[in-house]
Amino acid sequence: MIIIVLAFILIIGIAVFVFNNNRSVVKNVKISAEEAKEIIDQDSDIIIIDVRSEEEYQTGHIEGAVCIPNEVISDQIERLLSDKEQEILVYCRSGRRSSQAVDKLLDLGYTNVKDFGGIIDWPYKITK
Repeated sequence: MIIIVLAFILIIGIAVFVFNNNRSVVKNVKISAEEAKEIIDQDSDIIIIDVRSEEEYQTGHIEGAVCIPNEVISDQIERLLSDKEQEILVYCRSGRRSSQAVDKLLDLGYTNVKDFGGIIDWPYKITK
């Protein structure tokens, strides 16, 4: 009986180890505004997500960006984007919400997500 219990504990331990190692492979990748601009200029299929509120988005946003507020991104993203390998760039105002949103997207299984922080660090043209 003790051998069965020890074997069970060993199997659970291995499963936890494997699960935690797989999650750590996909991590929150942060890039600069310059790197994001380069990606945007080179890839017309890129998805740019502004995770600020709709009101903030209306005051000015990066051309081509779609507004999906951080508070609802987990509920809305799978309806809008089913390809979990699609390259996605995420930004907000200062970088805090974009980091949270990227973590949510990674938890949902999106694998090619990059956080380029806040629009306050964006030195390029914005659209109103």
